[in-house]
Amino acid sequence: MAFSKDFLWGGATAANQCEGAWDVDGKGESIPDHMRAGGLHKHRVMTPTIEPDGYYPNHDGIDFYHRYQEDIALFAEMGFKVFRLSIAWSRIFPKGDETEPNEAGLAFYDKVFDECKKYGIEPLVTISHFELPYALAENYGGFANRKTIDFFVNYATTLFERYKDKVKYWLTFNEINFGTLPLGGRNLLGILDEEDDEARRFQALHHMFIASAKAVKIGHQINPDFQIGCMLAYMTMYPLTCKPEDVLANQELVKKLNWFCGDVQVKGKYPYYMKNYFAKHDIQLEFAAGDEEILKEGTVDYYTFSYYMTSCVTADLDENGDRVGGNLFGGVKNNYLETSEWGWQIDPVGLRFTLNELYDRYEIPLMIVENGLGAVDQVETDGSIHDDYRIDYVRRHIEEMGKAVEDGVDLIGYTPWGCIDLVSGGTGEMSKRYGFIYVDKDDEGNGSFDRSRKDSFYWYKKVIATNGEDLA
Repeated sequence: MAFSKDFLWGGATAANQCEGAWDVDGKGESIPDHMRAGGLHKHRVMTPTIEPDGYYPNHDGIDFYHRYQEDIALFAEMGFKVFRLSIAWSRIFPKGDETEPNEAGLAFYDKVFDECKKYGIEPLVTISHFELPYALAENYGGFANRKTIDFFVNYATTLFERYKDKVKYWLTFNEINFGTLPLGGRNLLGILDEEDDEARRFQALHHMFIASAKAVKIGHQINPDFQIGCMLAYMTMYPLTCKPEDVLANQELVKKLNWFCGDVQVKGKYPYYMKNYFAKHDIQLEFAAGDEEILKEGTVDYYTFSYYMTSCVTADLDENGDRVGGNLFGGVKNNYLETSEWGWQIDPVGLRFTLNELYDRYEIPLMIVENGLGAVDQVETDGSIHDDYRIDYVRRHIEEMGKAVEDGVDLIGYTPWGCIDLVSGGTGEMSKRYGFIYVDKDDEGNGSFDRSRKDSFYWYKKVIATNGEDLA
């Protein structure tokens, strides 16, 4: 048997994409609450004020806030050992900078965690998953302002103290390496500027590293049994050809997008190649006294990542090859791979490669906390949903996970993304579905929100029951 007897099988969601109830029980506005979508455009548009007639997908999500008991019961029916979810920062501190938390928000997550415990499901909690309180972005410039470090640490400390007996597994920031890209300025870092300022963005990312490290140290003081990890969007890339220039171009990009944030959070220091990058691009980061020590003292216990697809890199700027999309970052098409309906290249073998690369570099436990296939599902007249394409995608990735474990990789868990259908973070669509559970809601927000089981629901239930042995 490839997987250990205590392997953590489960699924993953995010508060801003599933909870809804955006202005209920004292919750404040978050950045996603200001992101409009719908109609023919199918994309997100940030609005400074929330327009009464605009469609904001996050306002309703899939109404997990009122249906959490039903949803967790369905997760338990599948046999989940772990449920990855996030806490909405603005549900606890509505503007982000208050000294006292919103009790109604804390009480909601008490109920969620108690419901998980009822079924023996371990919560895996992301403290901040792309839902910075809008007031912190508007009034402070998000993490570009060093003050936001203290606001986050206060928030994280509040969670650690409140749930110290209910939550063991924590992640500080979702896909923190999003901050290395221009589009990461708004969603992750809370910088609302129209134009990207790379130096300001990397300074904000530095503040986020410090916030994370401080939280890790405090969390371990509050409960030494806490397991606190990092979370990155792993964007596996290959050189387009064996031409040395392509290999070097790929290496350079991999260092910046994939290795940098992991090196800081696992090894506790800035790597040489980023110091060189900053020097070449005239970026001078401001380190406060003690920052280097904080990074060393606040290293994570385990490394988690999302894995959806791979792409290729070439040094030829005139390359006319087909471009492909992806999670945060696309690339040049790999002609050996198939693509999803959204143009993401499907590469199960690349997951085995990635797991070996990561474990060789860091030698700490790994967990895949996002992986899955976004696709349009057809509901038959009898209500059934035959999503063999999703089963095939997940099956092939689990097979490669098993091979990586046999290679010697310490893989401790797997939580496929969107175990229940939810709002797309990038476009606001519902038609791009990932879940094993169908939610009756369309791209304009219409529907009953009723839940139903897809074929993949029963298949994944069997996978968990056999600890990954029966993938047929």
